[in-house]
Amino acid sequence: MNDGRTPTLYSIQQTLSIAALLIVAVIAWAFLLASEAAMTDMTGNGPVINLMWLMMTPSEAGPYLLAASAMWIVMMIAMMTPAAMPMAFVFRRMDRGSASNLDTLIFSSGYLAGWSFYSLVAALLQWWLHVRGTLHSHLLVTGAGLAGAILIGAGIYQLTPLKEACLNRCRSPLGFFMEHWREGRFGAFVMGLHHGLYCVGCCWVLMLLMFVGGAMSVATMAALSVFILAERLLPAGPWVAKIPGFVLIGWGGFVLLKL
Repeated sequence: MNDGRTPTLYSIQQTLSIAALLIVAVIAWAFLLASEAAMTDMTGNGPVINLMWLMMTPSEAGPYLLAASAMWIVMMIAMMTPAAMPMAFVFRRMDRGSASNLDTLIFSSGYLAGWSFYSLVAALLQWWLHVRGTLHSHLLVTGAGLAGAILIGAGIYQLTPLKEACLNRCRSPLGFFMEHWREGRFGAFVMGLHHGLYCVGCCWVLMLLMFVGGAMSVATMAALSVFILAERLLPAGPWVAKIPGFVLIGWGGFVLLKL
């Protein structure tokens, strides 16, 4: 659709939309790095260290869940914003006749809202594990037995039809928009939320690997973020989901055999 804007002006606006998402992701990663450092030495003062102290006291369920929920939401923003960017890019191109930078950010907000719902559940699971003494060290790592079970569970899920169906939706932005397109800014949010829930369906078990590498481990977050993005961008084939699934099952079996 020709809306009277020059190609150069449209390119600038599109670049601004993507740059805004990059800035959000960078801020989230910077906060996570600061949080991991604070969790390591537990010294000083300020909002970050206060948040970390709340996450070290699972006996206080309310404050712990608020702190853990905030951390998981920031984690999902940092990890999943790169995965949302190809969808946001296609959305901006398809709706170039009426979409503004704000529309693109609204779509991305809907996407991250889906992951925020997941964050609340993950925070509750973290508290449940922590209060039972299952998470250890400042990184909040689970024991070998549960780690092996999570690895095997994540590997099995990689091989399921549900994983494949959700991943196919995540890998085909154009197909998703052709099927689910809605007009207006509310429509942009609903589309983003809808796509975010598909993405949750694709990756929710993978995210449980955070408890294997450490719920506060930035290195584990980065590794998962790269893997999730690669699933969406690599050419279709067994290496996308099935081969990693067998690797995770083998890794989990190895961990359990060492017990």
